[in-house]
Amino acid sequence: MSTPNHVPATALESAPLAASASAAPADSSYMLLIVEPLGQRQARGRTGGEQAYARMLAFGADLQARGLLEASNSLASTRQAVRLQVREGQTQLTDGPFAEAKEMIGGFFLLKNCSRALALEMAARCPAAEWATVEVRQVGPCFEDAEPA
Repeated sequence: MSTPNHVPATALESAPLAASASAAPADSSYMLLIVEPLGQRQARGRTGGEQAYARMLAFGADLQARGLLEASNSLASTRQAVRLQVREGQTQLTDGPFAEAKEMIGGFFLLKNCSRALALEMAARCPAAEWATVEVRQVGPCFEDAEPA
């Protein structure tokens, strides 16, 4: 398990961009996944939710203006979700909400033309980092080499 690296938020807010989108390799894409605690949306209420959503839309517009945004969207809660599995030819559906879940993916921003450092910087500037976790993942194939022994 990894240990979190703590960087003061004020250092990130006042820091200039680590790199411009044009300086990063053109083939690097990163997903910012917004991981929310379950029940947070209900606790925040409609007015608080609309304010948070407006901040997220402004953040997306800023990413777009920087030439970094490939796609973004908010996701409905897990109450409307369905999990599907096919095992031994049998399809299994499980309707949400999911009792074992403690958090949900609330939305995403898909960044293009950027480095890992720039993706992390944008994640730190994301308003959702104040009330959720922003998971940064590079886009890549669904396989990887075995870990060295």
